Amino acid sequence: MSWQENYQVWQQQPTMIPYIKAELTAIADDDAAKKAAFTGPMSFGTAGMRGVMGPGIGQMNVYTVRQATEGVARYLDTLDEATKQRGVAISFDSRYHSNEFAHEAAHVLGAHHIPSYVFDDMRPTPELSFAVRHLNTAMGIMITASHNPKQYNGFKIYGPDGGQMPPKASDMITEFVRSAKDVFGIAVAEEQHLRADNTLQIIGENVDQPYLKNVESVTINADLVHSVGKTMKLIYTPLHGTGKVIGERALRGAGFENFTMVPEQAIADPEFPTVPFPNPEFSQAFDMAIALGKKEGADLLVATDPDADRLGAAVREPNGDYQLLTGNQIASILLAYILKARKQSGQLPADGRVVKSIVSTELATKIAAAYGVEMKNVLTGFKFIAEQIHQYETNHDHTFLFGFEESYGYLIKPFVRDKDAIQSTVLLAEVAADYKQRGMTLYDGIEELYATYGYFAEKTTFEEFPGVDGADQMAHLMSEFRENAPKSFADTTIAAVEDFSTGVKTAADGTTNKIDLPQSNVLKYWLSDGTWICIRPSGTEPKVKFYIGTSDKTDAAAHARLDRFEQALKAYVSSVK
Repeated sequence: MSWQENYQVWQQQPTMIPYIKAELTAIADDDAAKKAAFTGPMSFGTAGMRGVMGPGIGQMNVYTVRQATEGVARYLDTLDEATKQRGVAISFDSRYHSNEFAHEAAHVLGAHHIPSYVFDDMRPTPELSFAVRHLNTAMGIMITASHNPKQYNGFKIYGPDGGQMPPKASDMITEFVRSAKDVFGIAVAEEQHLRADNTLQIIGENVDQPYLKNVESVTINADLVHSVGKTMKLIYTPLHGTGKVIGERALRGAGFENFTMVPEQAIADPEFPTVPFPNPEFSQAFDMAIALGKKEGADLLVATDPDADRLGAAVREPNGDYQLLTGNQIASILLAYILKARKQSGQLPADGRVVKSIVSTELATKIAAAYGVEMKNVLTGFKFIAEQIHQYETNHDHTFLFGFEESYGYLIKPFVRDKDAIQSTVLLAEVAADYKQRGMTLYDGIEELYATYGYFAEKTTFEEFPGVDGADQMAHLMSEFRENAPKSFADTTIAAVEDFSTGVKTAADGTTNKIDLPQSNVLKYWLSDGTWICIRPSGTEPKVKFYIGTSDKTDAAAHARLDRFEQALKAYVSSVK
């Protein structure tokens, strides 16, 4: 049907939820808004779906959440009864409608006689991952749009290992979601009836306590934490999100007592009123923490995004100002501490492995190599890190030591199978305590890594492709990179190209090697000076992302090199758009 016809179907529904009916009326004279909301259904992929909240088949609302959950339920209906009856754990963040969407999902599952375990209040994404494993559920659902602006919400699905769903299962769910075309005909059970027969159970402290107990195991040197952590000054902000529920308890449980939460941002508020974007990689997210840090002389500032899976940090410089760390820098300093501490204690396993995404810093690779530890590169998406952990535990061939993505996501201990900002906050505080006892700050620590391994610089940029034609424009750009492939960037020759869609790495002399990773629409260029450039369409937003990583003998030289390649990449993109 056309977008006009789809709008009429929704407008004429006799049982339409009143507030959605009002939203439909509000856009009655806005053809652009109706076209965006009713042209096509929301994209549902391996990670679920994410989009702007509002009426229509193309936006996040009760009906599209029911449709997504119907796909999950139909998938579970194909499994054996024992697996199906393990049920689904459900959590949600602080956004508008998140609580409502979580319970709507439970109602759809209940209509299929599938048990659900819904948190009593907002909880972080990593705790949802833990809950799936702890309660032995068949799946998990997280209602969140992570670090997106306030207009967004999302629906993320997790498999029985607590990681995001593997491709085969997620493809089946996607087909079931698409087959549930009548969003108004999806059966929902009454919550009161589901509660009466325990098909819907409310969870909370019974999961919080074991999760926090596991977080305590992240601490490597408890004596250090108790001696230095008591006095080291830390500022923490949950950016109006789920971190406030569990982050403070995790820090206290680890032994950090001298910390302060940014009071204005410790309020769970779907408006995110103190930040333009609730994203800890943006400097504005730290404005209040920096002001409070200067007032209290804090050693470290940490921020978690609304669903507390991503962690950002700022460290005090010698002049008293604060410098934001990149996700690559945070990961590198965490990794260096883990490997050093394990080696000093005689607990560094011979079969240890670190796992990172292909777009993350090569500094971590050098650090791992210095300790004789193998680095495994995987595609972007933490589910691929979770898959590696599952493989190691199944085959008993490697010991997982650390996993990360440059996009501010890290995992220390695998009792969670997604990035975990709560774990990371606790360990980063311990690393800061380690430097403090040596008369140094984390700023000094980063400089120490660079002095040892070389100065690394990375940058991520993107081109947005909004609107109904966005997907075609993104496909065209990727096609241009393949069919009119550049031979060099910034007068530096391309030594090899990895095309993950074909699974082939092609060197400049024409020789080829197989890439032992799943197929994906990603290109990575390795240049003759060691620089790398990667291009990939985002899986959750209408944009193509560009990643650049390079290194040099000084920080200034590394960043000058980075700037040259960024300008060359921009020029090429402009020429083929």
